[in-house]
Amino acid sequence: MKYPYLDKIQKNGDVKKLPQQELPLLCEDIRNFLIESVSSTGGHLSSNLGVVELTVALHRALTLPQDKILFDVGHQCYTHKLLTGRREGFAKLRQLDGISGFPNPHESVHDAFIAGHGNTALSLAIGMAWAKKIKHEPGLVVAVIGDGAFTGGMVYEGMNNIGGLDNLLVILNDNKMS
Repeated sequence: MKYPYLDKIQKNGDVKKLPQQELPLLCEDIRNFLIESVSSTGGHLSSNLGVVELTVALHRALTLPQDKILFDVGHQCYTHKLLTGRREGFAKLRQLDGISGFPNPHESVHDAFIAGHGNTALSLAIGMAWAKKIKHEPGLVVAVIGDGAFTGGMVYEGMNNIGGLDNLLVILNDNKMS
């Protein structure tokens, strides 16, 4: 299958070069690629299909790796991996010598933290944002959390510690699944 718009994405930052009118076509290519790829290798499909536009928008707005993205549910990072130049690795997704099904800083400088399960990203993002602030480092830390995060206590603890941070963005992906 051909993916004319996804083919234009070879490395981090390439998504910023696309004209805005091509973004819906890129998102369609990404969805088609994910369906075909995950059907062959296995992996998490629905969580990834639900964050394609969100992830493309983040990659257009942010400057990675200076800015950090933490996915509360790490297995929704496949679009992020595609946009940071790891498309070839999908042939061995979640296999020996293949790419991880989760963000992994050992795999790419664009992965802020290895995480796979909900309810941790906000606390991690707060720690990273405070570290950036204390060290006077530029950049934004973004926590993408879903409504499922609110079924655990860590997210509430994190919300109690957000005060004073102007370099933290929390995005609630309320998909009504939890």
